[in-house]
Amino acid sequence: MSPKNYRRGYPVAILVGAEADHAVIWQIYSHVAKLQQTIRLNGDRNDQKATYKFHEAIVNALRPTLKEGVKSVIVASPPRTSYAQDLQKHVLSHHAWLTQGTNKTTISLIVGSASTPPQISALTQKPEFKELIQENATQETENLLEILEKRLNKTDNLVLFSLEEAEKFIFNPQPQGKPQPEYLLLTDKYLANARQKGRLHRLMQVAQNKGVKTRVINAESSAGARLTQFGGIVCLAKQS
Repeated sequence: MSPKNYRRGYPVAILVGAEADHAVIWQIYSHVAKLQQTIRLNGDRNDQKATYKFHEAIVNALRPTLKEGVKSVIVASPPRTSYAQDLQKHVLSHHAWLTQGTNKTTISLIVGSASTPPQISALTQKPEFKELIQENATQETENLLEILEKRLNKTDNLVLFSLEEAEKFIFNPQPQGKPQPEYLLLTDKYLANARQKGRLHRLMQVAQNKGVKTRVINAESSAGARLTQFGGIVCLAKQS
């Protein structure tokens, strides 16, 4: 991971700023917020067909980041509007798979505008926003813990418990039909205390580039405590 990427930190959530005629999608990292995409509403919000297409475009824009393992989505809309609720209802009605199962996405709503950098700066400093981030992180780590425990109890899934094993497994292409890397999980304490940070950051970057879901987990959480028992880092594989 380059110094520039390291300064932005690790992925935490996706923030959608829903407005009357557009939506702005931001990737929220532990240190900064990065603009991803602006999506325009082609038509009027009273036009159900136009609104449906608008919401579908938002969901499609979220897919790549969700596939990377980020499972927290926060939707913001100005006071006295229902834009955030409308998007949430669309997801629950047409994409229920997103919010179900052990790999589910948590969708939370917050009042506020999130279209411009100043608005993002103000919104992310709100106590309510920080609480949502923490609540969603707790839910996500519980889901990850469930996935970890299931993998530990299966003989056909590979679980690796060291930096060296994870590097070998992720850096080297695995033969077709063999288990493939799916998750790279590590605690924030493991990341902070790593003696060879450059080596660890490189592994995280390569993993992300290869589509491995890379998550940094609070060491004080239940999932973090479980990871700590294994040394603070775990790589999970799935059958191809």
